[in-house]
Amino acid sequence: MVAAGLLLTSCANGSGPVPALPEETRSVGARPTANQPQADPVGLIGSWTVTEVAGAAGGILRIAPADQGGLSWFGPCGVSSGMWRAGADGLFVADLSEHLVSDAPECRPGPGRTPAWLHQSTAFRLEKDIPVLLDGQGRQVARLLPGAKPTPGPNLLPSLAEPPVITPEVRQAFAPAAVLPADLRPVSRDDLRGRWVPAGRDSGRAHVELRDDGEWRGSDGCNGQSGRWVAGAEGALLATAGPSTLIGCDNVPLASWLAKATRAGMDGEVLVLLNAQGTESGRLARG
Repeated sequence: MVAAGLLLTSCANGSGPVPALPEETRSVGARPTANQPQADPVGLIGSWTVTEVAGAAGGILRIAPADQGGLSWFGPCGVSSGMWRAGADGLFVADLSEHLVSDAPECRPGPGRTPAWLHQSTAFRLEKDIPVLLDGQGRQVARLLPGAKPTPGPNLLPSLAEPPVITPEVRQAFAPAAVLPADLRPVSRDDLRGRWVPAGRDSGRAHVELRDDGEWRGSDGCNGQSGRWVAGAEGALLATAGPSTLIGCDNVPLASWLAKATRAGMDGEVLVLLNAQGTESGRLARG
């Protein structure tokens, strides 16, 4: 499994009638109220058997802290690794960037790295101890059952077969993000879509484009970068970032800015990204 120090860490959802979901599910991304407890991202950590995915073969999804392997998908055509993020508001985003294809003939030349159902998953809820992944309309995409035991194989790290460990530091890392400062206007998903460049500096070719399909692409000025993103209420923003080339230049770490962001707000025409502690990680302008 190639980590390269850059694991900053979708097939399709079923069609047909969808039963009405409770209000707390339909309002994913909204601030919890006294009658609406916060979602706990720590409840996603574990090794899970993926079930109830229409038209897709099953597999094991291991969700771990970044320093314990991050995201790993043990599917019918090999093992993929990547990054995931989740918030106490119920937002979820995941992307697989490194892929090892099995020797099975039906898997060559290999499917896309990330199953469609995983790309469709932009939120989650916990039903007791069972995580349920949801799409943008609050509909179930997949249900994760506990107790799975992945087999890493000869070319992968043995630690990826072990259950992730939830320490006090892990719980602290997934604590609710700081609220958006009062002087910033919370952004919506529509506000975020489009092309952005670093604000207030000569950034050369550095840019990021947040696409409507939940993907983002860009450059730090000389290295191509990409990932996934999801936005919620009150300026909530989560993004993943995949591996990048390492061409040296006077670059701008846009991928890192996005991968650390938990909220975003507008300061006039400038987009301000903030981390979980409420500290600015970067500023962007339309470009």
